[in-house]
Amino acid sequence: MAIVLGPNQYGKAENRLVTVSRNGSVHTIKDLTVSTSLRGDLSDTHLTGDNAKVLATDTQKNTVYAFAKEAPVGEIEDFALRLGRHFVGTQEAISGARILIDEHAWERIDGHDHAFSQGSNEKRTTAVTIEGSSAWVVSGVRDLVVLKSTGSEFHGYPKDPYTTLKETNDRILATSVTARWRYAGTDVDWAKSYAEIRSVMLKTFADKHSLSLQQTLYAMGEAVLNARPEVAEVRLSMPNKHHFLVDLSAFGLENDNEVFYAADRPYGLIEGSILRDDAPDAGQAWSTLPAF
Repeated sequence: MAIVLGPNQYGKAENRLVTVSRNGSVHTIKDLTVSTSLRGDLSDTHLTGDNAKVLATDTQKNTVYAFAKEAPVGEIEDFALRLGRHFVGTQEAISGARILIDEHAWERIDGHDHAFSQGSNEKRTTAVTIEGSSAWVVSGVRDLVVLKSTGSEFHGYPKDPYTTLKETNDRILATSVTARWRYAGTDVDWAKSYAEIRSVMLKTFADKHSLSLQQTLYAMGEAVLNARPEVAEVRLSMPNKHHFLVDLSAFGLENDNEVFYAADRPYGLIEGSILRDDAPDAGQAWSTLPAF
């Protein structure tokens, strides 16, 4: 029996980067978490400890900060493409790179040019993969918390001896959306695309009368593909943030869908992908990313 080295990569995870663009008294900030991963001809370092082909992870970290100074960060997809192509193009032993970026949102405080507030944990994301001369971009959003107080039902499911959940024709529907979408190419107006995809998903969540969170998930992905031709595939992960009606009968009170208990766990986790039947091959787009 032979023992061999399997797929491997290495890099610098979660580099925290904040840049300030100063246009007179008006400032703009970019707050990013950047992770770099490189792969290629790296067997020597694993098998013999020879590091001749290993670009130090500290160097990768420094490259992130230097690139942020040498040119504006811009859209996170463009920044990730620049970094990935640099590592593959300058290191002979490196054939592939994966750059992950989360962008943390800040909003300018009204009336102030250089003061900001952070209202939620929502993050814009991108995962850029470079393999030789090819590039794949998967962008998305994470921790997008949404809720609607009506327009959602759940009934008609199988019952067995362990079923206690009551059917309902009117419930609170809430979730924290993690959405990733695979672009068909890289010639994209990233900012416009992101803003419109997010808007389409929110509108669909609000407008779709839901018979299940699965139905809502599919409708959101379908709406994105119908609205945005640059997107080939959408993957969604949506935990059901359960809100259970509180039984107030012991106190002589009727609860007409007004008082709920918000349970943080356990929760239903609904996941799925929606794609065009003629979508281009995904290539390396989803490699090393979560399934959803």
